[in-house]
Amino acid sequence: MITLIGKNLAEKGLVFMHYGASSECEKCRFKNTCIDPLETGRMYVIKDVKNTEHPCLLHEGGKVKVVEVDKANIKTVIDSKKAFEGSKIVFNPPECDEECSMRELCFPEGLYLEDKCKIVKKIGKVNNECAKGLDLTTVLLRY
Repeated sequence: MITLIGKNLAEKGLVFMHYGASSECEKCRFKNTCIDPLETGRMYVIKDVKNTEHPCLLHEGGKVKVVEVDKANIKTVIDSKKAFEGSKIVFNPPECDEECSMRELCFPEGLYLEDKCKIVKKIGKVNNECAKGLDLTTVLLRY
């Protein structure tokens, strides 16, 4: 999909989260290209940077570039029994209120409860790191 990003950020491979539009965006003539294709709270990766630039009141330098983006793969942990590369799952984080070193992997930014995802890559089992003793495997998901 095509969108716009600040000229200084326009780099192939950059992963970013779309946090939503500013009130300034509502009256911008580029809103349909810049903001509308993106879903708030989702992660994207820049696949290609085009040479085209446009003015922008919000971005540093006052310019945005046209970029091609795709949904980003998101690293998370899931129940090991469901961790089969290439399979489709419904993302449900573990029921847990522990504040531990695994928390960011269990509740990653960019994924929502009940998202339909594909397991893009199985990274490996989590060995004894889960405070609740759950059998988890680290994977890359695409929603």
